[in-house]
Amino acid sequence: MKKQQGGFTMIELIMVIVILGILAAFALPRFADFGTDAQVATMKGALGSVKSASGIAHAQALLKAPADSKIKLEGIEITMIGTYPTATKTGIGAAAQLSEQDFSITDATGTSGAGTFEVAAKGKAACKFTYTIAAAGTDGVQAAPTYNAEGLTVANCK
Repeated sequence: MKKQQGGFTMIELIMVIVILGILAAFALPRFADFGTDAQVATMKGALGSVKSASGIAHAQALLKAPADSKIKLEGIEITMIGTYPTATKTGIGAAAQLSEQDFSITDATGTSGAGTFEVAAKGKAACKFTYTIAAAGTDGVQAAPTYNAEGLTVANCK
């Protein structure tokens, strides 16, 4: 008597592997959206740059009082309001070395340099953060700037 073995042929196994490979190629991009995560990380990096630049400029201004409301950091002239960078491209934008080639930058400031500096991802206006500085108080004391990063979410940066 002949004993018959059951199993899959080599061609059947290869076809299953090919079909699984095709399914994986189409399914992986739907489950792994690395572009959005990279966009959020880029914007958080820019926010970190703004915070660091503000702290460095503030420390420099405390060491040496700004002449004509300006200090120099690494050869770049930074406009100041009190002891903090102004909310302008020549203030915090220059201190953080943010480029309009990489980000959409808007500064809505008054003549004093107080106001809001907004940085958004190119083509994604909701994916943004802001740097806000108030005018010096009547006692001449400058309040520290505030940062709003509520716009740095996956939903906004998608």
